[in-house]
Amino acid sequence: MNEPGVQSLLTQSELHDRLAAGDLPDWAEAHYESFREGLLGERNDSPFPCYFGIESERNGDALYTFVESSTDPDALFAFRDTLTEYVETFPDYSDRCSLVTFWNPDPAVVTEADYHERLWHVLQFLHVHDPEPWPADIPTDPDDEHWEFCFAGEPMFPTCRAPFYDDRMSRYCPIGLEITFQPRAIFEGITADTEAGQQAREVIQERITEYDGVCPHADIGDWGVEGDREWIQYMLSADESQAPDECPIRVTREHPKVQPPAPQASD
Repeated sequence: MNEPGVQSLLTQSELHDRLAAGDLPDWAEAHYESFREGLLGERNDSPFPCYFGIESERNGDALYTFVESSTDPDALFAFRDTLTEYVETFPDYSDRCSLVTFWNPDPAVVTEADYHERLWHVLQFLHVHDPEPWPADIPTDPDDEHWEFCFAGEPMFPTCRAPFYDDRMSRYCPIGLEITFQPRAIFEGITADTEAGQQAREVIQERITEYDGVCPHADIGDWGVEGDREWIQYMLSADESQAPDECPIRVTREHPKVQPPAPQASD
């Protein structure tokens, strides 16, 4: 996890070392500093709502990467490889090991609709180029309470922060798109069907109200609960007219979905 390059998988200590050495571009440095200040700082005299996120950043439990483009195929293939490495790494790294991904700001991405489009472009690319089949126990229809995004055989919850949030500051990132990938495995023991999970949700919702100054978003729900949908929570809407009405991703159990190029004949 310490190879050179912006898109490598980084521990917190490796990331801090690169920042101290000036080895990261300005956009990457600004992205991480904004992220860390948001999680460890306060707003309206209230801490960041997700105390699991706070503890993860304080304790160095997360892994990080920076992605140079949300559209360039080479950058997305490199990210696919980084995400694959993360899936192989996180079970032995820490109990709360999420992957925080910071995306190079694109001047063409301005509106909320633009950010929704980029998120789903990234997730669709990952699905099409997934190294593993879609898990047999996860539905392929996003309009199912048991559906969630999967990659490399791992069900996960990607949650976003972006610049278009004016009121929900817990979802605000001034630099550009930020996606945190959280495998379902790290939520073991704190899901909605457990007492600890119910208590955690109550505390987080109270903190959201204090931190954001508005009620928790109506679309926030829980995986597997009838009426709740995972996909709509990945990037919560600020303006419903700019958010997709249905999940933009198309999921198939076909694998592989892209055939490798045929070897070229030698002379």
